[in-house]
Amino acid sequence: MTAIDVHELTKEYGGNRVLDGLGFSLAPGQVTGFLGPNGSGKSTTLRLLLGLARPTAGTALVDGRPYAALTAPLRRVGALLDANAAHPRRSARDHLRVLAASNGIPAARVGAVLDRVGLTEVAGRRVGTYSLGMRQRLGIAAALLGDPDVLVLDEPANGLDPEGMTWLRELLREHAAAGGTALVSSHLTHETARYADHLLVIGGGVLLADQPLDTFLTDRGARLVHFRSTDGERLAEVLRSRGHQVLPGEEGAWRVPGARPDEIGAIAAAEGLGVLELRAEETGLEDVYLALTEGTGAHRGRPSTPTGG
Repeated sequence: MTAIDVHELTKEYGGNRVLDGLGFSLAPGQVTGFLGPNGSGKSTTLRLLLGLARPTAGTALVDGRPYAALTAPLRRVGALLDANAAHPRRSARDHLRVLAASNGIPAARVGAVLDRVGLTEVAGRRVGTYSLGMRQRLGIAAALLGDPDVLVLDEPANGLDPEGMTWLRELLREHAAAGGTALVSSHLTHETARYADHLLVIGGGVLLADQPLDTFLTDRGARLVHFRSTDGERLAEVLRSRGHQVLPGEEGAWRVPGARPDEIGAIAAAEGLGVLELRAEETGLEDVYLALTEGTGAHRGRPSTPTGG
């Protein structure tokens, strides 16, 4: 059984293809981290899944049905796409009461979810007076209101303090442990690594990875070689020509995910390039993710050129 099914999902805006045949399935009982650079198509995917836009081709289904075909959708899917969705002049309690009434949800759930997200004491205040972190908590409360099996959250950690991030991780893990499904889009790879069982990575509108987190790291050789050379740019160019990902580091250093020091040293020696530093370390999700998505972002800054030596 799958909770979310996306098949050959394609979306074009004005002739620009934002998504190109995206496909994945998510089962109950897991938290899936959804990663990708700016402009990769993450937000578009979530909007299509939630019926806020129509695909050019393909399907996005929840429990085998399009979102628009769900009866009382808040009971099936809880979503947070915009922390500013609540009217600023309405209190948090009234905002949730309106949502509950529109979906046939008992009024008692309003108090329960306010307590769950830690907003009970400020529930009578206007939302416009809330901090970003408080608005995020209110958005999560709205997502939880119908006690849905599926959660779809876009950047839910924005504005949360460290205590809030810990709370969010625990909430997601508890939801999965109870048999629920959570799809969480984020730019915070270090946070994603702490709560996700599974990863989806997209770049340029296409799927780059769809794997359990531990498999994603293992398959990509979760190790990293740092080097500095008398001619770092030349060595980086040679390594790239031999199929390596090479990323600029700090203070003239370079990073090569998935490589071994002896391999880099041998290539440098063969090219007659001096090596000033060469060391290996185990990598985390961020380094592996950056290597996989290099060059796929729609908006990329140009780093300063590292100097050799």
